[in-house]
Amino acid sequence: MHHFIGLSSIALLVCAAPLPGQTRPEMTRRARSAGVADARYSVIVDAAARVAPAVVSVNVLRRQRQAPEDPFAMFFMPRGYERQVEGYGSGVIISRDGVVITNQHVTNGATQIVVTTRDGTDYPAKLLGEDPLTDIAVLKIEANGLPTAPLGKSADLSVGEWVVAIGNPFAYMLGNSEPSVTAGVVSAVGRNLLPSGDQTGVYVGMIQTDAAINPGNSGGPLVDVQGEVVGVNSSIFSPSGGSVGIGFAIPIERAQRVTAELRKYGHVRRPWVGLDVLTGTDLRDWKTSGGLRVTAVAAGGPAVRAGLAAGDVLLNVRGRRLRTFLDWEAVLLDTGPGDSLVVAYRRAGRAQTARLGVTDLPSTLAEKVSILGDLQVVTLTPLIRQERNIQTERGALIYNMGESARATGLQAGDVIFQINRQGVGNAEDLKRVFTAAAGTGPVTVWFERGGVVGRTTFYVQ
Repeated sequence: MHHFIGLSSIALLVCAAPLPGQTRPEMTRRARSAGVADARYSVIVDAAARVAPAVVSVNVLRRQRQAPEDPFAMFFMPRGYERQVEGYGSGVIISRDGVVITNQHVTNGATQIVVTTRDGTDYPAKLLGEDPLTDIAVLKIEANGLPTAPLGKSADLSVGEWVVAIGNPFAYMLGNSEPSVTAGVVSAVGRNLLPSGDQTGVYVGMIQTDAAINPGNSGGPLVDVQGEVVGVNSSIFSPSGGSVGIGFAIPIERAQRVTAELRKYGHVRRPWVGLDVLTGTDLRDWKTSGGLRVTAVAAGGPAVRAGLAAGDVLLNVRGRRLRTFLDWEAVLLDTGPGDSLVVAYRRAGRAQTARLGVTDLPSTLAEKVSILGDLQVVTLTPLIRQERNIQTERGALIYNMGESARATGLQAGDVIFQINRQGVGNAEDLKRVFTAAAGTGPVTVWFERGGVVGRTTFYVQ
């Protein structure tokens, strides 16, 4: 910064005397014009110019079940009637042969996907894989020599530094395929959020920004001033549906890891470390213990081999301080089988460290469950919430379940409010999401039990 101030001072000194044949007012006007021109081309302009050519519009068609709008329509609408609906989002090209990263909620349920590049060219896209838990999907278009976006890192982002969000917020409605650019700052990093009010979904380890992110920006890049992608724009918190200055992006390291897994395996392997931690988001236990309590360890699992035991207090891992189980969830979300975690913990007042190996879910824990066969649920209502003192505002209450309780970790009385990253507003939502998830890989279920938020992962057949 001081270097450029010095150069500006030198430029002013050089221009202090008029050139031959030039009056002082003419010299002043030219210097002022040159200064304005320089000011227009900021680091934000450079960053946007570097990445915008690789930003695409993602347009999808999907089949959607149509519910009757009034009682009379029930007599004219065939049972199970579906209609074709359009959806759109954004994406970013990461390889010259046409690999595109976008959001899973953009591609979810798509029967047809078309990617439109900046120059207006349409390409049919193949879905290489999608991961509902991290909200990442990977597409492939048949093209070569495409512009790509340079990928950076989010680990060293500073709160307050400038960032740029790029995407196609209104698809074709703006008349061309040129992406829109908005600027803001990093509002927070490592942000963990639970559903509240009209906002659904659990978010862990996210980048928060006030750069405007609107519907249709989903899947586009969040870019630092060096012109490198540091995140994938995913969601906004908004009562109106438009940007109110609270947006979230998936860290690029997470997006890269998930992309590599999807391209290699077609699904994302889930990490297993063989320990459970205290659930809930109340910080009173952290203020007392200074960390996150281990509640149980699996016999013969990675945690036992690392020397950890129930009652230990996890303090930090990968430089991240552990306050609630959401901090731990964020660490696991960015970890894969084969990795190792150096964990600082305390036992009996003594601080220690352990190297915790990470494996894939063992086959003994990967039992596939036909959960819809014996799961009985009812839509959460204001009366049920009041009677049972439930904090969650929307969801499906389990009032009875059979043998699947053992394999799923769920039990009667639990209120399911999210499956993977999809909110569950009622009993029909739950059945639909479980049906769609059957045979697709591990399913992560978020629930409230006794006023405390928890989660469990299992396979659905």
